Amino acid sequence: MFTTLPLIAYPVINPELVHIWGPIGIKWYGLAYAAGFFFGWWYFIKLSAGKNPIMKRAEVDDLAFWAMLGVILGGRLGSVLFYDLDRYIAHPLDVFAIWEGGMSFHGGLIGVCAAVIWFCWRHKIPLAQVADRVACVGPVGLFFGRLANFINQELWGRPTDVPWAMIFPKDPLHLPRHPSQLYEASLEGVTLFLILNLLFHYTSAREKPGVLTGVFFACYGLFRMFGEFFREPDANIGFLYGGVTMGQILSFPMVVIGLVVIFMTIRKPALKAPQ
Repeated sequence: MFTTLPLIAYPVINPELVHIWGPIGIKWYGLAYAAGFFFGWWYFIKLSAGKNPIMKRAEVDDLAFWAMLGVILGGRLGSVLFYDLDRYIAHPLDVFAIWEGGMSFHGGLIGVCAAVIWFCWRHKIPLAQVADRVACVGPVGLFFGRLANFINQELWGRPTDVPWAMIFPKDPLHLPRHPSQLYEASLEGVTLFLILNLLFHYTSAREKPGVLTGVFFACYGLFRMFGEFFREPDANIGFLYGGVTMGQILSFPMVVIGLVVIFMTIRKPALKAPQ
């Protein structure tokens, strides 16, 4: 039996910072994406600099644009296909109602991967080295995105009686729940960022391009699968196949891919001149 009152009050924040007109306004969700993109762009420049930079500055700016486009288009398409296809088949114009929310990390990841692969192929830039640096900056966007989920009162956790449980005002059941958005911000954002960047700066991982990309895939997949045990499944999907969630199903292949990439990469000789 769950307690009727949370021991930590949910800090209600208006999801819209500035209202302009109709569905148009400056929302925290949009600001979170902007913060992730701009910090990621700036930090990617830092990681790519050095005596032998892997890319020209103009190329970095172009890649940032295409990566951003990949996140937005892939994230929206992933949300449509993975989580609410029946709704969008019935109301196809809702696909364009991005102000109502609805972005999928796994869809965004596919979009970014496609953009990076295409860009490196077109400009004849070493893919593995670029991918490793994209992996190092990626958790920043995940961190801001999960904070935006918390502010929007979406993707909340399962009912619980832990001392830090919260009642989200938008929850129709008004049950104390895990603040799972903050768990995911800590794991997928802060922890993953520290792991990747400590490996990049203080180990020989970057001497074998592709290792950090594999670490990103494997660690994110594990963190997401763990976090799903505290997160309420999407109402229109619920639990699947013996109690697993869609997020866990989509994340398991990431762990496998990450481990395969790490294993294949560490067998290759190290770079003669680390960047």
